[in-house]
Amino acid sequence: MDALKGIMPALVTPFDESGAFDEAAYEKLLERVYRADIDGVYVCGSTGEGLLQSVEQRKRVAEAAVRLSPRGKQVIVHTGAYRTSDAVELTRHAAACGATAASSLPPIGTYSFEEIRSYYMTLAAATDLPFLVYYFPVVAPAIAGAAQVIELCGLPNVIGLKFTDHDFYKLSLIRNTGAVVFNGYDEVLIAGLLMGACGGIGTFYNLVPELFVEIHSLAQAGRWGEARAVQARVNELIELTIRYPCFPAVKTILRWNGIDCGQCLEPRRRLTDAEETGLHQALLASSFAYLAG
Repeated sequence: MDALKGIMPALVTPFDESGAFDEAAYEKLLERVYRADIDGVYVCGSTGEGLLQSVEQRKRVAEAAVRLSPRGKQVIVHTGAYRTSDAVELTRHAAACGATAASSLPPIGTYSFEEIRSYYMTLAAATDLPFLVYYFPVVAPAIAGAAQVIELCGLPNVIGLKFTDHDFYKLSLIRNTGAVVFNGYDEVLIAGLLMGACGGIGTFYNLVPELFVEIHSLAQAGRWGEARAVQARVNELIELTIRYPCFPAVKTILRWNGIDCGQCLEPRRRLTDAEETGLHQALLASSFAYLAG
């Protein structure tokens, strides 16, 4: 298998009014992002509300993502769960349904590095599927530095990680070992690419995948000034959206663009009417007025 790389939206998961997976809306979303010539998708992560869904529903989402993705595109399935046994089951299912790779957030809670390492060792050993760990110090401060990340990347079947941090020197040290590294924070994709990231995975890729593809293409061509200008444009959208709860806001903007992904699962709340109005007005006053519907 070629090394994973490129631009991969961390897909939102559409739900109907009962909280069940809405495959028809998912198909529309996949069609939308693939029209932008993305390299693949990241399924059921934080943006996709994976940890809030049942194991069986997450399996259906993973199957749909694989089935509805064009040939040659990459599908990374987030298989992390509160219980290691559920995470193992989801990882084995990802392999069985044809995913390109599996990935997991660190176990959610107060765990030591040794416990996190054991968790990743168990998941990565569950199948022969390439596995990506997830460096996100806000969530798992027990992973303290580059040496520990590099140790995790040295586990059997682990090929790299999603890197959600602003320490790009650390990113470069990890990348220099040969690990696959995806930049995690949308607002600094260009910085991650400059320091060696193989691509990016992010939430706002759902809304403007073509702009993230453009940043990546310009970076590959060494046209950094132009890439920085596109990143600044992306950041305008990020800044006006994160005035509100992020995931509900992203789903609201998708609804205004003809893809009704429903509401986020509890305990996430929906936007109030006043928040929707504020978001809509902010979009209309920006260079992204076309996203206001």
